[in-house]
Parts: sequence; C-alpha cells; structure tokens
Amino acid sequence: MIKRFLIAWLVVFVVWFIGSQLVHGGLLHEDYGALPNLFRTEEEMMKRFPIMVLAYILLAGAFVWIYSRGISEKPWLGQGLRFGVAVAFLGNITTYMIFYVVQPMPGSMVIKQIVFDSLLTVLLGVLVAFVYRRKHSQAIALDR
Repeated sequence: MIKRFLIAWLVVFVVWFIGSQLVHGGLLHEDYGALPNLFRTEEEMMKRFPIMVLAYILLAGAFVWIYSRGISEKPWLGQGLRFGVAVAFLGNITTYMIFYVVQPMPGSMVIKQIVFDSLLTVLLGVLVAFVYRRKHSQAIALDR
C-alpha cells in the first residue's frame, strides 16, 4: 500500500506542479503582470522557487493521504470527481474568494483563477482515484 501511496504522491505532484505552471505561468501570466504592485517580479519569485516546489510536494502528499483514507467500494471515477470537487471548494474556490475581498484583484482574474484551478483539482482527484482504483479481479475477490 505504501508503494501505491508514493506513486500517487509523485504523479499528483508532477501533474499539479506542471498544471499550476500552465495556469499561473501561462494562462494568467498577463493578468498577474497587470498588477505589479500586488505580485512579486519573476526574478523575485525565482529566488524563492524552492519554497514553491516544497509547497507542491506537501500539497500533493496531503491530497493523496486524505484520498487514501476515504476510499469506498464505489466506482473510482465517481470517487475521484467527488473528491476533486470537494477539495476545490475547500481550497481553490473559497481561497480566491477571500483573496478577492482582501486584495485589489480584478473579478475577471479571480473567476479565471477559480475556474482553471478547480478544473485542475478535479483532474487531480480523478488521477489519484485512478492510481488507487482496484482491478476487476480484486473487486470480485473482495465481494466473496
């Protein structure tokens, strides 16, 4: 079971990290660039890049650990979708809503952050469920 956990952790870390770079470093790059007084410059961010990598390692580990504790006998795809949606509401959606209240961020940017990051989080939920899915023969053996 530890092997599956570590594989899921690594896969989720890689996809989350790359996906976030695509969202924030690509899709939202111009939005962030329009707010130079609110965000660090790219040079300043790169000086702190190892902290970001560590954050994603911790996020991925916690994400997989929580999922691994709540697996049921239901189909893996539905479990992954539900988990991803729950985490999106717990993290992305509410966090960006709070940021919008306390920081001078344009509403259109916040909506993009919520949509893009929530889609990524749902994808991650499906991904971790896929890694943890049971093979058909295992499911039959459990039913006996």
